[in-house]
This record gives sequence, C-alpha cells and structure tokens, in this order.
Amino acid sequence: MGRRELPVLGGGGVSVPAGARRTVLRVEGMDCAACAASVERSVGRLPGVYRATVSFAAGRLEAEHEASVSREALEGAVREAGYGVAVPRREEREPLWRERRVVLTGVAALLFAAGAALQLAGGPGVAWISLYAAAIAAGGVPIFRAAFAALRSRHMDMNVLMSTAVVGAVGIGAWGEAALVVVLFAAGGALQVYAVERTRGAVRALARLVPEEVTVLRGGMELRVPAGEVAVGEVLVVRPGERFAVDGEVLEGRTTVDESPVTGESAPVEKGPGGAVLSGSLNGAGAVLVRAVRRAEDSTLQRISRLVEEAQAGKAPAERFVDRFARVYTPLVVAGAFAVAAVPPLLGGDFGTWFYRGLALLVVACPCSLVISTPVTIVSGIGAAARRGVLVKGGEALEAAGNLRALLLDKTGTLTEGRPVLERVVALAGDREEAVVLAAALERRSEHPLAHAILSAAGERELPEVAGFRSIPGRGAEGEVRGRRYLVGSPALFAERGIPLEAAGPALREVERMGETPVVLGDGEGPVAVFGLADAVRPEAPEAIRALREAGVEEIVMLTGDAEAPARRVADLLDIDYRARLLPEEKVAAVREHVERRGAAGMAGDGVNDAPALAAATVGFAMGAAGSDVALEVADVALMRDDLRSLAGAVRLSRAAERTIKQNIFASILIKGLFVALAPFGFVTLWLAVLADMGTSIGVTLNGLRLFSGRRRP
Repeated sequence: MGRRELPVLGGGGVSVPAGARRTVLRVEGMDCAACAASVERSVGRLPGVYRATVSFAAGRLEAEHEASVSREALEGAVREAGYGVAVPRREEREPLWRERRVVLTGVAALLFAAGAALQLAGGPGVAWISLYAAAIAAGGVPIFRAAFAALRSRHMDMNVLMSTAVVGAVGIGAWGEAALVVVLFAAGGALQVYAVERTRGAVRALARLVPEEVTVLRGGMELRVPAGEVAVGEVLVVRPGERFAVDGEVLEGRTTVDESPVTGESAPVEKGPGGAVLSGSLNGAGAVLVRAVRRAEDSTLQRISRLVEEAQAGKAPAERFVDRFARVYTPLVVAGAFAVAAVPPLLGGDFGTWFYRGLALLVVACPCSLVISTPVTIVSGIGAAARRGVLVKGGEALEAAGNLRALLLDKTGTLTEGRPVLERVVALAGDREEAVVLAAALERRSEHPLAHAILSAAGERELPEVAGFRSIPGRGAEGEVRGRRYLVGSPALFAERGIPLEAAGPALREVERMGETPVVLGDGEGPVAVFGLADAVRPEAPEAIRALREAGVEEIVMLTGDAEAPARRVADLLDIDYRARLLPEEKVAAVREHVERRGAAGMAGDGVNDAPALAAATVGFAMGAAGSDVALEVADVALMRDDLRSLAGAVRLSRAAERTIKQNIFASILIKGLFVALAPFGFVTLWLAVLADMGTSIGVTLNGLRLFSGRRRP
C-alpha cells in the first residue's frame, strides 16, 4: 500500500497510509491560534489518528485516521479540549445573546457588578467576596476547562495564562480584580468568536445556495428528488425564481440568470438553448429545461466553497513568521513574569507587590492579538474575494498578489476578445458602404472568422443576391453580384489570379503597419476596396490597465505568439510593453525571467492554454474560470467572471489585505512591547493588562474583518 510523509505538530513526520480516512469538522468557540493547537493535541492523542490539523481562522479541523476512528470520537476529543462542534447544514447561528458562552459572561458581569456595588457600599466582606467568587465560577467555566485540556496536552495557551493570573489574584486576596479579569477576558473572547464566525458563516453560506430538492423529468413525468440524486445527463425543470442545483446546459426555453453568487457579476445574463448555467445561480422570469453536466457535489459552486475553506485554512508567510515570533516571545515573557514575582522578594522586596506585578506580566505574555493578527485578515480577504467572484487559493497567494510589482498578460482572450472585427475600410472605387455590402454578400455563406467580422460590420443592411458563389478554402470567395464577377480574400488570392494590386499598395501597407489582417475586394480588373481586420481589444481593458497601475503594479507586459505588428497594435492601444512571436515554452521563460528580475511577478491567462506560464509565475491568475475544472486547479487566483476589471479588483483587495496585516502586526507588537516594559514597574494592573490584551485582539480582528464587510468593487 502506498504511503506518504505528512507533517505533524511539533515537527517530525508520520507515515500515513494512502487510503486513510479523512474527516473534516467545524470547531466552534476558538478565539485564538493557541486554542487550535490545544484541539490539535487533543484529537492527535486519539489512537488511530495519524494527523490532526486545526485552522483557527477557518474554524476547521481536518483529521486523517484509521477507519476504526469514528466521527463521534473525534467530536468527543474536540469537546474534551473545551470547544464545540458545529451541527452540519445548520442554516444560521443562534443570536449572540442566546449563546451559552455569552449567557455565562453576562451572568458573571452581573455578579461582578453586584459584588463591586456591595464592596463600595461597605457591605460585609463575606458577601461581596462570595459574589466575586460566583462571577469567577460563572465566567471562568469555559476558560478553566480549556486551560485544563491544554495542560493535559502539555501546551501553554492563553487560557492557561489567564487561569493562572486569576488563581494568583485570588491567592493574594484580589477577588475584585480576579473577577474583573474573568469578565473582561470572557467578554472579549465571546465578541471575537462571534465576529470571526460571522465571516466564516458567510463564506459557508455559498454552499447553501443550492436547493436541497429539484424537479427532474423521468419517464415523461416531473418528480421532486434530492439534488444529490441527480445524475449527469438528466433533465431538470427550473421555474422562475428557483436556483439551479447543478451545472448544466439549457435545452429549451429562454431566461435571464443572476450568476452573482459564483461570478460576482450583478447584471443578469441572458440564457437560451446551448447556454451554460452554474449551480447556485438564480433563474429569472423564464422556465427552462436544463441537462445536468455535473453532479451536485461536483458542481462549480460546491467546488468553489470547498476550495475557499481549504484556502482559508492554509498559512500565509506572514502568519508563519508571527507563529515563530510567538514561540520565542511567550516563553521569554513567562520566564520574565516568574522572575519578577520571585527575585525581588528574595532581595527584600514586598512579596504581594512583586507577585501582583508578575501576574500582570503573565497576562501580557499572552500573544493572542499578535497570533490572530494575520489569520483573521486572510480569512476575511479570501471570503471577500469569493463574494466578488474571485477564488484566492490560500493566504500565500493573497500575500503574493498584494506584493506584485510586475504583471504579465496573455493577449488573445485576455486583453482581446479573441475574435476579429472590422477596423478600417479603404474604398478604392465607389464608397465605403457599398464596399462593405458587396464583401458581406460574398462572405455570407463562408464559415471563416474573418467573414463573420465583415458580416457583423454590415449589420442589418440588405445584402444583394450572389450568383455562381464559390468558396476558395484558405483564400476567400468569389461570385457574381449585379452581373459583375467579384473576388474577396487575401492578397495572395489576387496574386494567384494575376490581378494587379498596385492601386491598393498604400492601403495594404497602412493596414499591415497597423497590425491588421488585410482583406481585398476586387473584380477582374483590380482592387475595389481594402479591409483591415484585427482582434478586438476588450472594452474594459483600458480601464483595467489604469486600475492595475493605480493599485501599484509598475510593469505590465503582454505576452503573445502573434506577429510583431498585431502585438504592437494592441500594446500601443493599451500603453503597455509587449513581447511577440513567443512559443509556449518561451512564454514560460519570459515569466521566469521577470520573477528572477523582480523577485515576484504575476501571470494572467485563460488557465488552460497558459497553464505552464501560470505555474511559473509567483501568482497565476486564470480568467473566466467559472465552470472550468482546469482553471480552478492550476491557478493561484481564479477569476470566475471573464472581465479584466476583476483582475484589478483582486490585486486591489490583496493590497488592502497586505496593508491590514502589517497594521495589525505593528499595533500588536507596539502595545505588547509597551505593556511588557511597564508591568515590572507597577504601572499595569491585572484588569488593565487583560483589557489591553483583549482590546488589541478585538481591534485587530475588527480591522481584519473590514475587508469582508467593505463595499463591493469589480
């Protein structure tokens, strides 16, 4: 049986059978990365568990284990660590005020307030001490339970530090401060958990957009069946106002579809026979018959939802740096706290005073705000991107996109529409309108893309009849119009027929100079008109290029296999650099060259033809990835909507995430450093240390979540 090496907590490796079972649970109640580590250790101790990985940011436990390990055993280990397990398919969270943790915190706050009032009023000591003790018991239950589980796992987390501070305060008779520490810590933790869970829940809600039941045609009858039972090839009836449960193809009917849950595009998209529809999209005013092309669990929306959750669970480079810093910071400060509490009394200092200062420093040792400063921003950024139709596959990709200074773009289908349009008409005899009509009449029966461009330019004009039509493969077409024989095609066709093109020389040179493809209309005597056709630049491309430059991308380069002239034409229109006549392997080399020279470079393409170049870039962007399996797999950032502006939006959002991460880390280190410096000198009380710790934690959390709650931009 095949085996693979997987990392485990604390280093080393464990041999995991390739056929090991994998279970994913949603963990509730975690308010810092240290909580995640406690859950990892608790689950990892179970016999038969090969590996357990918990992401605080995503609220997600992934365990690989033997078949004998049940889901219930894994859930029991999570609860033993002091945390909850979410119920599958729960539609929405309980209101904040009904959650057990919040209720206990509220009770603790009332008991503390009653004790403080009684103490200030000069009441009997036993009465207000009892109220403080009750407050500590009510608010501290989840804290003490989590601390006990952490100690059993030989792990020192914030719950252990806070519990130690509370017990120490009680030991020196500071009942009021001990109770206030519990209330502040519990309240801050509850608010933090609720804020992060709102973001997690909003992303998970993507998957719940798919209806649980659908209407299918079986044996000529309409039947209601669970969405999960729909097989590929079955025909579904989707009525106005219903959501599509699977990816499919419209067989019959016309409608408009709101695809915003998948692509972020708010404008309804018209769909008719042959049109592709995506799961989670909302049907408009028309009823349609749809043939399923994927099962519900393999649909685009479900795959996006899974990929987003997996991406949120990954660690970004900044997060790994913070974790390394915290592993050094916490033991040093804890050792400092014990030194402050023990050394001065040995030298004659007052034990109570220095013990209290040591407790304050112990609270400051908790690195919670620093450790969560990055993951909450990553979760928020990836979630915000998903709501805009951009799938960012991990914190590393989000950070890389936020640091880009150079971006390379494929030409055809990315900067251009990938179809020719008529750019110029030079009439050599007669007028331009007549030349377009004549050429369109001859091209009417042709299937060549250039012919379609001329026909599109003719629009609704009435075209004359063509007698004796003959298609000339690879060259053009000929026929008789109004009693006169005409040819339309490449200059090579006229050369083969011996028809002189001297009169068209200046026009042909201008067309070629502008990077356009020449098409000549003529008769037996010579040319009548010259047409210049070119790949149409996307209408949104100039705006997107401006937005990318405004976002801080300094170098934008177009890569194409096209000839020099058409490449230069597009580059000049967009005011960007270009490299032409590139073979696929030369595109990859160009990307690697920019990565080496710039340190980081992005590449944007369709995710299929450009897969090797995307893989060579620091971060690869796949355009129009909705419904594309290949694009979803190969890209670091998959843009569901085929719109260049979403590329600029992805870079802009990544820049904002990068700024927020730096702000959070700077604020956390500054505040922690200040309180570490002040605590040994008696300037920091226990409650102030807790308030600073939880206040900073809540502050960095809310700052990170601003990305998710911000206004949508394309």
